[in-house]
Amino acid sequence: MNLNLNGKVAIVTGASKGIGAGIAKQLAKEGVKVVVNYASGESDADKVVGEILSEGGIALAIKADVTSASDVKRLFEKAHGTFGRIDILVNNAGIFKFGPIESVTEDVFKNQFNINVWGPVLTTQEALKYFPATGGNIVNISSSASQNPTANGSIYAATKAALDAMTVALSRELAIRNIRVNTIAPGPTVTEGVKEMGVLGTDAEQYMINATPMGRLGQPDDIASVVVFIVSDAAGWVTGDRIKASGGLQ
Repeated sequence: MNLNLNGKVAIVTGASKGIGAGIAKQLAKEGVKVVVNYASGESDADKVVGEILSEGGIALAIKADVTSASDVKRLFEKAHGTFGRIDILVNNAGIFKFGPIESVTEDVFKNQFNINVWGPVLTTQEALKYFPATGGNIVNISSSASQNPTANGSIYAATKAALDAMTVALSRELAIRNIRVNTIAPGPTVTEGVKEMGVLGTDAEQYMINATPMGRLGQPDDIASVVVFIVSDAAGWVTGDRIKASGGLQ
């Protein structure tokens, strides 16, 4: 199978840890030059870059808030100035906050929609200025929650459903420019955010494991492997799709 990724350049947003870090590292293993974007975790981003460099890959950490148009502009300018091209955009940066509907404030609502939906709008707009004439790849990291929402997760699920819909619309809009746009929808995955929620080792974790046919929670590498495939030439006929990477969880 010819992935044909060597020498390409990818920007992965929110790549200082978790799924984003896993994606950055796996892309680098395939010869992709990776921009590790982060908003606040500078030391984590530097660690990801260090791991990539130690294995012979090429990577650069760039701080940028994906909800800021000026930050996003600077992110792409610096990435292109360093590597000379941009071929792949992975919109991974995202946040979640669970709670009953009575607890949702305007700030909670806006913060999740700004990062999870407006951020990908800004980065996509900027990517279109830099993708080569031969085309490009955009991958939006969604969630199984977009089609299988959980109680107390209404706003988060709504942001990811919006991202799913945007993926389909953009795939149809950009196909004429040979730009493929797809969604990857992870199921419950062991990330720093999940650990901070205190889910691991609880009845909630066991419930998620029991609901997953493969009998475990996902790991960042499980998601990263799918992303590597979907941005490769091997998936050249795939666009506008929502690919679940959930261990069978529906």
